[in-house]
Amino acid sequence: MQIVYYMESTRFVYQENQYNGECLPCTGSIFKSIVNSAEVARKIGIRQAVDQAISEGLSLSPWVNDNAFMRFCAKNSLNTSFTQLTLEQKLVKWTNSLKESLPCFIFAASEFDPVPETDKDGNPVLDKDGNPVMKRKRRLEGIHLSGLFMFDADHVPYDPREIHERTQVQGFPWHVCLSHKTSSGHGLRLVCEARLGIGNVADNQIELARELKLLNVLGSTGKHIVDDSCIDASRISYAPRQEDIYFIDEDRLFNA
Repeated sequence: MQIVYYMESTRFVYQENQYNGECLPCTGSIFKSIVNSAEVARKIGIRQAVDQAISEGLSLSPWVNDNAFMRFCAKNSLNTSFTQLTLEQKLVKWTNSLKESLPCFIFAASEFDPVPETDKDGNPVLDKDGNPVMKRKRRLEGIHLSGLFMFDADHVPYDPREIHERTQVQGFPWHVCLSHKTSSGHGLRLVCEARLGIGNVADNQIELARELKLLNVLGSTGKHIVDDSCIDASRISYAPRQEDIYFIDEDRLFNA
């Protein structure tokens, strides 16, 4: 599928990772650079490879001897709860940290209100003129809604593409703007236009789950497939690799 990106318009925001960085407008060119990033591909590739190796009982030596993993272990060497973990559990902790360091999108937000930046002691950070430095932080109380909402189905015990294909049938009642496999390799993330007649983000998520026949369905881990935390409009969405994108409507996604 050929994808054309609109380079100037923005509809949602992105953040460097879930812990750091200001929430900034995401243009088509920024989105493209992120999903095509070699670093994003590396982190997702490691996460899936380690998960597969553990589940299939394969050798873990390629990652046990990885310099990044060894640095991660050294950083946590004074944490008793970490040192008591098995090797497999330490690797899972590491790959989760790689996931959490991915760039992330906040699709439901067109912007966030700026708030004063603070230092590690909670004091306001001032610029050279003595004025508070203002940053757009991911805070639900400061969100401006974009009209998009995110739907997350994880722990799917079959190919996530099968769920995506249910959205492509004629008459499907939501307009899907983006559909991609999640970084675990076992989930599907949908970004859709919210239907105002249904209600808010939570209402749309519930009804979409019902339409996809996923409401209250348990996945491979015994947890519900549908991620309840997506009812939060400020919820982040970890960046996918380009190869994991099933569908994108670039006009709707990048144009308000």
